[in-house]
Amino acid sequence: MVVLTGAGISADSGIATFRDAGGLWEGHRVEDVATPEAWERNPRLVWRFYQLRRAQLREVAPNAAHLALARFEQACARADVGFELVTQNVDDLHDRAGSRTWHMHGELSQIRCERCTATVRGLDNLDPETLLACRQCGFPRMRPDIVWFGEVPYHLERIERSLRRCTHFVSIGTSGVVYPAAGFLAAARSRGAATVVNSLDEPANLHPRDRFVPGRASDVVPSLLADLASEVGIGDL
Repeated sequence: MVVLTGAGISADSGIATFRDAGGLWEGHRVEDVATPEAWERNPRLVWRFYQLRRAQLREVAPNAAHLALARFEQACARADVGFELVTQNVDDLHDRAGSRTWHMHGELSQIRCERCTATVRGLDNLDPETLLACRQCGFPRMRPDIVWFGEVPYHLERIERSLRRCTHFVSIGTSGVVYPAAGFLAAARSRGAATVVNSLDEPANLHPRDRFVPGRASDVVPSLLADLASEVGIGDL
């Protein structure tokens, strides 16, 4: 079982998405805050932007969809059924719900040294104005450990191995337009996996062979996973 989640699952917890009017992204172009070039050009602007997004994590909590996925993973483990949760989201809601999560686009709760690659996890220092130096090598600025546009996502080899083996693939809250994640659905389908898609509207990569379950993730995912649990024989959630 491979599950891919996107912004739609975190939106139900109050996490601002890129397209939200009035959200943290409003007033910022992608080119200004989410590219390596932006970081080189104006690191203080980018740092402030991500520090504000990091601070938002303290104001939100996992919703019913996050919790249902964690229960599903635990049931898979008891039944010796393989389970991988991959997320495009950079928040920590899956982790706080109890899931083991592969963050392909990085994590807001972590910063990384550009020179020695040392990482620091936590939300203790959320000062939006002061760049932090690396404690390991002294490099004067740590960067958000986020995969920006133009950079290579994390864990792609592991994800590809899982897609080759999976019998079921579930996509939750994704737009189906951001690659390479948007290609995972077709990759699983082409190898014969049963494919299930949940989002408010049909994503761009939806295929007639996919089972589409519309609705908010927090409303739909718990019952969707309960049905799948019965289908794959892992018992009640």
